[in-house]
Amino acid sequence: MRVSVRTEAVVRRDWTKGSIIGNLLSLSWPVIVTASLNMLGPTVDMIWVGKLGAASIAGVGAGGMAVMLVDSMKMGLVTGVRAMIARFIGAGDEQNAHEVARQAFVISAAYGIMVAIVGIALAEPILILLGLKADVVAQGAAYMRIMFLGRLAMAFRMLAETIMQASGDTMTPMKVMIYFRIFHVVLCPFLVFGWWLFPRMGVTGAATTNVISESLGTALGLWFLLSGRTRLRLIFRGFRFNLNLIWRMVKIGIPASIMTIERTFAQLVLMWFMVPFGTQAVAAHTLGQRVEMVVFMPSMGFGTAAGVLAGQNLGARQPGRAEKGGWLAASIVEGFMVACALAVLLKAEGVIHVFSSEPGLVELASTFLRIAAVSYLVMGINAVFSHCISGAGDTLPPMLVGLLNMYAVQVPLAFFLPQATNLGVYGVRWAMVAGTAVSSVVYVIYFRLGRWKRKRV
Repeated sequence: MRVSVRTEAVVRRDWTKGSIIGNLLSLSWPVIVTASLNMLGPTVDMIWVGKLGAASIAGVGAGGMAVMLVDSMKMGLVTGVRAMIARFIGAGDEQNAHEVARQAFVISAAYGIMVAIVGIALAEPILILLGLKADVVAQGAAYMRIMFLGRLAMAFRMLAETIMQASGDTMTPMKVMIYFRIFHVVLCPFLVFGWWLFPRMGVTGAATTNVISESLGTALGLWFLLSGRTRLRLIFRGFRFNLNLIWRMVKIGIPASIMTIERTFAQLVLMWFMVPFGTQAVAAHTLGQRVEMVVFMPSMGFGTAAGVLAGQNLGARQPGRAEKGGWLAASIVEGFMVACALAVLLKAEGVIHVFSSEPGLVELASTFLRIAAVSYLVMGINAVFSHCISGAGDTLPPMLVGLLNMYAVQVPLAFFLPQATNLGVYGVRWAMVAGTAVSSVVYVIYFRLGRWKRKRV
């Protein structure tokens, strides 16, 4: 069955015309729902894993970061695909947009297989290198190996989502996410605790749930793309490698990959600074990061929508609309993040109790959350402007901002503050706040300069 007339009109809408704020809101709310549901999976995993104890929380937290690190290079491909498809759609060139999508799927398949092999082999050595205790390493390595087995499904699912969003169809990825995330939420406790007919698998049950649900999401995403139920219909008949197009994607994607790698690596380094303070500190840090990711989802949704609008408007030779969309998105997100900061300051213990009831862990993680709330005040700026700049294909500046944040601010302060002040373990969290603040100032300056609007892809 083909898409309805109403749905067809929505997915083929020209986002370079009409009200900017109307387009931004129409594009962003499905992306926000999609991004929030995407984070719901790991959050639900952590809620159930939290019942298994601090070692399980720390193992899944460290293992999850290591998976993200090894998996980071695919984010460069995703960024390159999003920027190029948005530009081609904005210019009315659906043929080249379709060709970018075809080339990206073939590259993604090769990359997913390579990452799975490397990740499975290095799971335990990576965690040992962090200096984690043996019980944490055992839990984290078991989680990582299964997660890496599902990397190909994850890569395809994210790529399908990116292709649809960049073309201006944010509704279909939201539907796919709703279907497979509901399945995930329902299945997870059965595999973690061995309810009903299922075996008790602990942390490996959470990882297995992820792989099964991501595979379902991949199947649904491919079905929409291959059957023509979204704006771009994938047809692989007559496919040939287009080295010129691949190089253009890679050229845009390399800085984005480096940015993602160094950001994830920075998270691992910060966790390494937490290790000397004990398993409870690592677990509290993990819970704080999970909560932060949930709070951050609306910002990411608006940022993604603003990035798509920026790319399409630049493709349509309307740089003024691209910039205005960025400022509007940043203003909306900042209002939301201020409200979140106030809520966390008042209700931090209640938030942590969702994951764990261990008194020491609740107290430490709640303090971590209140420190992080300071960075919420500027975090939305980073999300929106980095996506707008990258969505324009200008991926080098966000990479440089990330490197500045990591090597000039976060890591030096995370080393210095616990040792040279009486902050102790809290110094690591304050270092993260400082990095976010510095990044936001740099992004505002670069966005105002407007050089990103002249970037050619």
